[in-house]
Parts: sequence; C-alpha cells; structure tokens
Amino acid sequence: MRTIANQESTVPLTATRKRSRARIVILLLLSVGTMINYLDRTILGIVAPALTSELHIDPAMMGIVFSAFAWTYALAQIPGGMFLDRFGNKITYALAIFFWSTFTLMQSFALGLKSLLLFRLGLGISEAPCFPVNSRVVGTWFPQHERARATATYTVGEYIGLAAFSPLLFLILEHHGWRTLFFITGGLGIAFTFVWWKYYREPHESTTVNKEELDYIGIGNKESANQNIPFNWSDAKRLLCCRQVIGASLGQYAGNTTLVFFLTWFPTYLAQERQLPWLHVGLFATWPFLAAAIGIIFGGWVSDKLLKKTASVNISRKLPIISGLLLSSFIISANWVSNNTLVIVIMSVAFFGQGMVGLGWTLISDIAPKNMAGLTGGIFNFCANMASIITPLIIGFIIAGTGNFFYALIYIGLTALIGLVAYIFIIGDIKRIELN
Repeated sequence: MRTIANQESTVPLTATRKRSRARIVILLLLSVGTMINYLDRTILGIVAPALTSELHIDPAMMGIVFSAFAWTYALAQIPGGMFLDRFGNKITYALAIFFWSTFTLMQSFALGLKSLLLFRLGLGISEAPCFPVNSRVVGTWFPQHERARATATYTVGEYIGLAAFSPLLFLILEHHGWRTLFFITGGLGIAFTFVWWKYYREPHESTTVNKEELDYIGIGNKESANQNIPFNWSDAKRLLCCRQVIGASLGQYAGNTTLVFFLTWFPTYLAQERQLPWLHVGLFATWPFLAAAIGIIFGGWVSDKLLKKTASVNISRKLPIISGLLLSSFIISANWVSNNTLVIVIMSVAFFGQGMVGLGWTLISDIAPKNMAGLTGGIFNFCANMASIITPLIIGFIIAGTGNFFYALIYIGLTALIGLVAYIFIIGDIKRIELN
C-alpha cells in the first residue's frame, strides 16, 4: 500500500510539473552583453568634442575616425559568422567580449589620430560576432512566437545603457576627462567575459533546463543540439542571392543609418548646431535613447501579438518594421524647428521608429537555414553595417563643407524611406530558406 500510495502521489507531480525558465537567464546574459557592446562602441561619440579639441582632429577627419570602427566590423561579419558556425556560441562570444573590451580600454591611451584609428579598427573586428551570436542564441533557446520579444529585450540593451548612464558618463567626462570613460567601460567588459563563460550553456548542456522547457522551445530532448558545420563559398553565394536576405539587409541598412547618427554625431549636433551647454547635452541625449528602447519593446510586443492573432509571419514581422522606418524619416523635420525641446521630441520619435527596426534580427532567426544562423547573420550584419562606414563619412564631409547638419538630416530621412521600399517590394515571403 505504501508503494502504491507513493506511486500515486508522484503521478500528479510529474504530470503537472512546471517547465523551467532557463532561457530567461540566457536572455539576461545577452542583454547585459549587448549593453556593454554598445557602450564600448559609442563612448567615442560622447567624448568626441573633448577628444577632438585635445587631439586637434577636424570634423572631416573625425568622420573617418567614427567610420573606422565599421570598416573592420563589416569586413569581419562573414568570417565571424563562419567562426561562429564552426565553434559555437560560448567560445565565440567570450573571445569577442574580451578583445573588444581590451581595445576599448586601450583607447584611453590614444596619443593621436594614428593610435586612435588603430584601436577603433581592432574594436570593429572584435565586436563583429556579437549580433550573429545573439540571433543564433535566440533561435536556439526560444520558440518562434517568443523570438520577437526576446530580440527586443536584448536589443533594448543598446539604448537602455546609454539612456540610463548618459548623465553619469557626461558627469565623469566633465570631472575626470575622456580617457577615464574608455578605461571604465573597457574594464567592465573584461569582467563580464568571465560571467558569460561561467553561466552560458546550450540547451542540451544546461543543468537548469528541464524536459518541459526543452519541449516548449521545440528541442524535445537533451541529445539534440545545433550542428557546428564548416563554411563553404557556395552556401554564402546562394544566401546572397536570396531576396529575403537582400530585402532584410537593405531595410536594416536604412535603419542603421538613423542609429549610427545617434551613436556618433548626435552629441556634436546638440553641442554645436543647437548650442547646448555640455551637461545639458547629457540630459537631452537621454530622451531619444529612452524612446528607442521603448520602440524596441513595443515593436517586439506588437510583432508577437500580431503573429498570435493573424498567424502571418509576413504581417507580424514586416508591419512594425515598415512603421518604424516611416517614423525614422520624420527626422528631416528638425531642420525647420528652432525650439530645442521640440527638436528633442522629433529626434525621440525618429529614434523610437529606429528601435522598431531592430526586429530585423528576429526576421533573420525566422529565415536562416538550419545550422547556418551564423553565416546568415554575418551576411545580414555586413550589409546592414555598411551604414556604419558610410553615414559618419557623409555627415562629416557635409559638416565640413556646409558648417551645419541640414543636409545630413535629409540624407538620414531619405535613406529610411528607401528601407521602407525594400520591405514592401523586395523581401517577399518570410520563410526559412532551404539550400538544397
């Protein structure tokens, strides 16, 4: 009787066992890593006015410095994706975090243009695998109907870090100088390397995930795992010819154009074009980044809601991104506004829209061929981040030639509209690519 009673008492416990939530811890790791990633790459934009004064760098040359990061960042995307597919998430991301943080810290020792350019080039190479890893992890750890919100959650780290810490960063800059900011953020990233290495696991390796969560994710058992596969050029060529990849990359390029402006020239725009005092720049810069963070969360929430309601991946992924690109084009109107508060409102609306465009990474999770998430993400990020090369240069030369940001804002807005056209007419059906 005791055995039977014990057996009977265990049945309901097994039948009603709740699934674990190990994927939430993984998402937290991605969010913190992305926040540090963007702090490290954008500190230069915050310190630019002070740095250019000390190192005697003119606007056109500063545009080259801003762009230098993206030269190696874009070129390393496909090799980084190859490395990721071969060696997996844990090793790739750990190496990336350590080296990009080291190059950030080294910028605090820059003595002139040459050393600064060298450190920015190293930063670009090191940061290249970050978002392909993020996309691959989300595709591994989350079911399709949670991927938009998961992508939005880690992507919001790009903006929350800058929004939350901007006043503090500008205060440190005011009292301790620009070199201190590079040193602090670089050291923070190096410390996080060890956190990632200790806590990240694949679903089939994790000791905290149970069968119920594996079934929910769609893995089914702990023996199944992502296959790490070697790179071959024929796969890359076929991916580059897919209209889904072409359309998504062009749309993300357009969204990144707005993003790059805010990450590089925006503090200079407020300080020089709008003549705001330095500490006021730190305060006003917070609002667009908060708006972008809200845009990311809103876009992810709307996308997953639309997917549940309409069962259409096309509607649920495309509509928020198209709306976001349309809002981003609103930045042009700041040219005809004199009130600084209203300008910040316009900038916040534009950056809110750009936040919604961050859903492009969810789309990549949906269309990437199985076991090629790294390569697909690398190709996508390479194309999208050509904006990080082109935009700072164009804006720098516009400012050097005209002395203001008028045509720079027009360029940003028109590029957003080109991205909108790509999503409407080029991308086609959103479905997993089959390379047979």
